[in-house]
Amino acid sequence: MSVNLRSFLASAALALASLTSGAVPSMAGNNWDNVATINVLDGGPTADGRYLGALHLRLEDGWKTYWRAPGDAGIPPQFHWQGSRNVADLRITWPTPEVFLTSGMRTIGYHDELVLPIEITPKSPGKPIRLKGRMELGLCKDVCIPSELRFDHRADLAAGRHPAIAAALAARPYSASEARVRGVTCHLSPTPYGMKVLARISMPSAGTEEYAVIEGGGAALVATETKSWREGSELVAEAELLPARDGPVAVDRSALRFTVLGTSHAVDIRGCTSG
Repeated sequence: MSVNLRSFLASAALALASLTSGAVPSMAGNNWDNVATINVLDGGPTADGRYLGALHLRLEDGWKTYWRAPGDAGIPPQFHWQGSRNVADLRITWPTPEVFLTSGMRTIGYHDELVLPIEITPKSPGKPIRLKGRMELGLCKDVCIPSELRFDHRADLAAGRHPAIAAALAARPYSASEARVRGVTCHLSPTPYGMKVLARISMPSAGTEEYAVIEGGGAALVATETKSWREGSELVAEAELLPARDGPVAVDRSALRFTVLGTSHAVDIRGCTSG
């Protein structure tokens, strides 16, 4: 199955969800220009010479948007940074998302508001930083619509700690060591379209309900919706990795990413060993 076909099927599923909820996804008579707004927050310099900022997304009441791995029927967000200045590298920290179940389909994301902390490594420390670009995202309420939000911000290098950024950083999932993960093994098996990953995560429970997400670790691979269940002290997760473009599927176990979303906390785990 090509990614284009998978994207089409996901879009069709979103349209079906809109129709079954009693709403017709038509632009006529609707004004969705103000469903979401975006601005950039300043968090000031860090102790290691980087700069902390954040994208601040506000959603109208009842609307939601998606996490980086949105579920089988979600729209993954994409970022474009053209026009930014004095940016050598940047790293986004995702706060723990919610799991939504709509018309029998599971999606992962946020409602009302999202603060995405961004740690910027400047090309020239101490020089002005400009963060410019656009965010492509999906927005859902009774209907789901694709959207694009643009931002252009000259960083305040003298800014202090921003409480909203600090709260978003504190809301990130636990690391594997913080959650006392004892190990992760992965069994890989070829499929007609890609590679199936069966992971066994040895870890204490993250709550009465746990849902695991497998990511391929880069843009070259796209994962199907993850199935997960408990077997004693292990959380078992299974998904298929598909190529983003035509060609062979190469899976690097060390690059695989596993996120466990539980009712008490979430855990972010990087890599697995053969098993």
